[in-house]
Order: sequence, then structure tokens, then C-alpha cells
Amino acid sequence: MRKAIFSVLVHNEYGVVTRISGLFTRRGFNITSFTGEETDDPKISRITIVAEGDERELSQIKSQVEKLVDVIKVVELDAKASVQRELALIKVRTDDVNRTEVFQIVETFRGKIIDIEPESVIVELTGDVSKVKAFLNLMKRYGIIEIVRTGGIALQRGKESIYDAPDPDKTPAKEEIQ
Repeated sequence: MRKAIFSVLVHNEYGVVTRISGLFTRRGFNITSFTGEETDDPKISRITIVAEGDERELSQIKSQVEKLVDVIKVVELDAKASVQRELALIKVRTDDVNRTEVFQIVETFRGKIIDIEPESVIVELTGDVSKVKAFLNLMKRYGIIEIVRTGGIALQRGKESIYDAPDPDKTPAKEEIQ
């Protein structure tokens, strides 16, 4: 089993996300995270899918997603040659006794306190999955009230972009996309 990161360009049309997620459900593929938003071109969205499986399953995921009508391109990102991040908002129980300690841990993890209430704080943390997990493990002793996480997002390092990746059958000319 390995994790794969797929960057998917799609036409920003109603129902695209439903069709992609439905494909995963029907095929029984394991999605670790699914994140998407429109690009600088409002007609195009970029979805990042992190999935787990053996080589055959991951190859099937890519080929099945590529077949969907609104999909422009699917690229599997190289985990070692890409920058990966996740955003988490964590509401932690605090009081007058432990607040300073929680603030110090947040600072150590380069997080931000974005809301302070008498009995809680909300922390914003950005980093790779292992950093977020390590922070959450430390916060358990104070009491985690709520968590929301974006799931993984990633960009390949270097000057190339997903628009440059070869896919002559499905990729409109770069001028058409931009």
C-alpha cells in the first residue's frame, strides 16, 4: 500500500465533484483526502486527491478519473518532488493555568492563535500531515473541542505546471485554459 497524490484539472461545472467522488464510491477506492477550488480561471477547478492503494488500484484511479467527461487532465505528483500542506483549525480547551503553555506549543509549531475565549482558543496550523498529527497529539492532554482539516494539497516543485504535463488526447491548448 502506498499513498498517491493526484492533481486534477476539471471544467468548473455543476456536478463534477459528485461524479468524481461517486467514481471512488462505486469502485471502492480509498480516498484519504479530497480538496478542490477554482483556479485563477473561473472556468477551471483544480482538485487534489490523496488516495491509498496498491499499484494496480492507484493506476486504475488515475485512468478512471481521466475518463470522466469534465476532467481535463490528471497528473500523479511525485511525493518527494512536491510541496504538500494541510490546513487545520483546532479548538482547544484552555484556562488561566494552561493557556501560556498552549501558546508556547502553538508558537513552537509555527501556528497562529486566531481566536481567544475564556475557556478555549482556536489555533490555525499549516504543515505536512505529520506536523498536524504531532500537534494534535500534544493538544489531546488539554482537551480538543473541535477540529476541521482541509486535507492535503500539493504542487510539484520547479517551473513546470500541470498545464505542461503531456496529455494530448484530453488537454486543451494552454491558451484555451488561460
